[in-house]
Amino acid sequence: MVFTRSLLLAALLAVPLLVGCTGVPEGVRPVQGFQAERYLGRWYEIVRLDHGFERGLTDVTANYQRREDGGIDVLNMGYDPIKQGWRDAKGRAYFIASPDTASLKVSFFGPFFGGYHVMALDTDYRWAMVSGPNHEYLWILARTPTLPGTVLEPLLQTAREAGFNLDNLVHVSHRHEPVAKP
Repeated sequence: MVFTRSLLLAALLAVPLLVGCTGVPEGVRPVQGFQAERYLGRWYEIVRLDHGFERGLTDVTANYQRREDGGIDVLNMGYDPIKQGWRDAKGRAYFIASPDTASLKVSFFGPFFGGYHVMALDTDYRWAMVSGPNHEYLWILARTPTLPGTVLEPLLQTAREAGFNLDNLVHVSHRHEPVAKP
């Protein structure tokens, strides 16, 4: 009985920490004038800061589709070269404030949300730089599997200036065509 109460107390104390992970990191300003309809569709991950839930994956893509409730469905896919198969994660995203501010909360695990903040975006929605709730999460995405260095290098410089440590930056290779998922 004591173990059960201790476990319950620990879980209750952790919930505010997990639910509160939607803030914008210092130095990051979400894009204003954001148009979600233009952001929908497939994006290829070009670079990311290394983290456990994508570690080792190649060919990572993110697909965004409008939800009936006004949110956005998220389907992330990546190829696991060790297991020689695809892994996917399905989630949902909602705007934290106004839909024209590119600051969303995303959940892949029940009621627990994390921040998703588009901090740089091409005017034609060809590439985007996204931060998570802190400086440990950063992604640069593009509509194509590669991004020219003339575009990528200034984005990386912007990330450094915003306080991101790029020592663990992963350059994502794209050798496998993503499988179709509903």
